[in-house]
This record gives sequence, structure tokens and C-alpha cells, in this order.
Amino acid sequence: MSLTTSHFIPFDREDVWDWHTRTGAVVRLSPPFAPMTPIREASRLSDGTTVFSLPAGLRWVARHDLSGYRRGHRFTDVCVSAPLRALSNWRHVHTFADAPGGTIITDDVSTRVPGTALTGLFAYRQHQLFEDLKFLRRMAAFTPDELRDERGGAGPLTIAVTGSGGTVGRALCAQLTTAGHTVIRLRRGSSPTDASTRAWNPADPDPELLTGVDVLVHLAGEPLMGRFTEGHKRSIRTSRTAPTRYLADLVAASPTCHTMVCASAIGYYGHDRGDEVLTEAATGGAGFLAEVCREWERGCGPAADAGKRVVNIRTGIVLAGTGGVLPLLKMLFSAGLGGKFGDGSLWFSWIALDDLTDIYCRAVVDPALTGPVNATAPVPVRNGEMTEALASELNRPAFLQIPTLGPKLLLGSEGAEQIALANQRVTPAVLRELGHTFRYPTIGRALAHELGGEELLGSTGPRP
Repeated sequence: MSLTTSHFIPFDREDVWDWHTRTGAVVRLSPPFAPMTPIREASRLSDGTTVFSLPAGLRWVARHDLSGYRRGHRFTDVCVSAPLRALSNWRHVHTFADAPGGTIITDDVSTRVPGTALTGLFAYRQHQLFEDLKFLRRMAAFTPDELRDERGGAGPLTIAVTGSGGTVGRALCAQLTTAGHTVIRLRRGSSPTDASTRAWNPADPDPELLTGVDVLVHLAGEPLMGRFTEGHKRSIRTSRTAPTRYLADLVAASPTCHTMVCASAIGYYGHDRGDEVLTEAATGGAGFLAEVCREWERGCGPAADAGKRVVNIRTGIVLAGTGGVLPLLKMLFSAGLGGKFGDGSLWFSWIALDDLTDIYCRAVVDPALTGPVNATAPVPVRNGEMTEALASELNRPAFLQIPTLGPKLLLGSEGAEQIALANQRVTPAVLRELGHTFRYPTIGRALAHELGGEELLGSTGPRP
């Protein structure tokens, strides 16, 4: 069996090839709905090795075949790990050819795996590559002259990132490195294994932690999901407030670090504001998460007081196939247990994972972004609309009306109120004023991308 597919993208072949050579390309092109997680990327397309983890402790080892390599035009990978080598007989040839106005990419796969099982994976790869390259072109437009490279694009920066192992951090680091930046992962309780990692003690960070760093992106914090016991609430607060302030002190003192981009959440506005449209100018709300978000953002104060640019990314509900709420909802819907909460009227302010990482990437380089930024899709929906969209994408029923008791049993009364039953109509006013382009402005398109519902691009390709 085999699959051969070609598509056109409106970007120069050399730029497309260069993107594939960079660290992070494999992560960016790995579909979230496939049970394969990259754990090691090839250092070279000519003869390197990429390793994926699979369920049941299996490993998919893809070795690049030097005989199938032609720099700038073709590379080839084959599966060499037992028993998958014999089962799959996998050989994948990636070809890049010049075309008027862009590049034709051909994927030629020889394998025992049925071609129908591969169509969704390659559709995802095609759309992901096109959208990433399109964003890089947009990013060049809002990069200040002093940060441009010799070709007019966003010049390389050194960016330190906390929380790099989470769903958002993993995707963001890969997007930054494929954009040509250097990423230093700040990891808790671990000794650095190479120049790309540094040990970070949140309670007492090394004064030299940000040496040579241009931008700090701070994502780390205790996950919100879980019953809101006093211990869990204490961990949520303490993992965000003091560590953020200590990092802001380092940014303030750093001679090189000019920008601090820090995670926050739409919980800032309180858990129930009804139909009020919440822009960045809206007042803060009441409740535990609102208090935490205010303290979290205030923790960046030392950096702002020192004249450094500070951006607080108030994040909505992230739709990601690899983590967060979407895998849980998918499991419930697949079991026929999907449905809306109550009457479905609660506002659901969401953001696609790739749109969120786009916002972080823009915050890294765009001096126009400062202060609070709502990272939500331009079209918030009600819970009932989200339920219908997910049921349609999964082709599953959603006739149940889930009582509020369910979330309360899982998260406790306060946790359910603050997270699962939150009612926030948030809009990204700052980004709209800047003319920001969202990849997935509607929830249907976002779900199709994360759950494997996209179609292969044609030979005429997409429009830029």
C-alpha cells in the first residue's frame, strides 16, 4: 500500500527547506490526534534519527536514509525499530520542487499501513506547515527594524521559557525554534544537559539565570484542574505569585533581557460576568482565580518599573488535542456521554492552541504589545454551540443535558464554579485593534485541525 500526495504552497523552496531543517519541525508537524509523541528529533535530514513514543512503551524510530537525500530538494526516512519495522515497512520520501510563485511538496509513502489511515495525518501536516510559514511572513511585518535579519525577517533572539514541558510550552518552543530563534528551557530541579536548558529554582533563582537572554516567556504554574482543596488552591497561588516576582526582579536587573511575556488567564475577570463583553479594559472580578490572576500580573511589576516591556497573556480555554479539556471532552463524546452543561447558555471563551502560540510569538517581537492581552478567539460561543460543533466534528450524538452536579463532584463546588461552569464573554480587543490575524477564528475550524477533520490541500494550493 502507498500514499502519494502533492500540494503547492506560496513560499520559496529554500525557505521551506530551511524550515524543515530546524529543531522543532517534527513537533510542529506531529498531529495531536495520532498516538505518536516525538521525544528526539534528528539533528540532520541527511542521516539523522527521530524517535517517537507510542502506547504500550513502543518506540517508532525513523532513520534518515542518506541514499535518498539531495540537499534542498529531497530527504527520506524509514522505520527501523522492531517490531514496527516489519509491521509497517515504512519509507517516506519528502520532495521539494520549484514552482511559479512557490514550492510543490510531494510526500510519497510506501507502507503496509492503509492509505486511508494516513490521509488525516498528512492533511494536518500540510495545513500546519502552510499556516506556520504564513505566520512567519506576518511576523516579519510587525518586527521592528533593529530585530530584523538580513533577509527582512524576524532576526534570531535568545528566549528563555519556563513551563516548556507543558502542552503550550512544547508547541511554543517548537514554533520559536522553527522561526530561527534560540530557546533556553528553564527547568525546575534538573541539572542542565546542554546549552538549551538551565536549572531554575522558582523560590531562589540563580542571579545569572538570564545571562545572554533577550526575552523571558514565563508559562510555569500548578495546573488548575483538580478539586479545589485548600492544598490545591495554595499550590495554584504559590506556584505563580512569588516565582513570577523573582523572575521579574531578574528581568529588571538584566542588561540584555528587554521583554517579559507572562501567562495569565481570563479568570482575571471573575467566573460569571453574564453577557458583559470583557475587553482588556474591563475591571477585575471576584473569586479565587481572579485574585490569583491579579497577584500573578502584579508579580511582573519589578520588570515594568525598570522600563522593560511586559505582556500579560490572559488565556481562554485552550483547545488542544494533546492536553487540557479537549481530550476529556472527546472521550466523553466518543462514549456517547457528551452534552451541554445545563441549558447551554454559559459563555465559552476559547482559543486554538496554534493561535495561542502565535500570540506568544508576536508578544516576543512586537513592541506594540504591552500590558494585558486577551488570548481568546474573536468569536466566543456559548456552551451549547461548542457542544454542537464538537458533536458534529466527532460525528457523535450530544443530546444529554449534563447537570451541574457532575463538574462539582470532580472539581468541588468552588472548582466547578471557577472553571467548568465559568461564564465569561471575553473578546481580544487589543489584538483586534492591531489587525491580528487568527488561524482559526471559528470553533469548527479549530476542532477540525486538532481532531483530524481537515482535507488534503490540492496541487493548486492555498492562498497566502
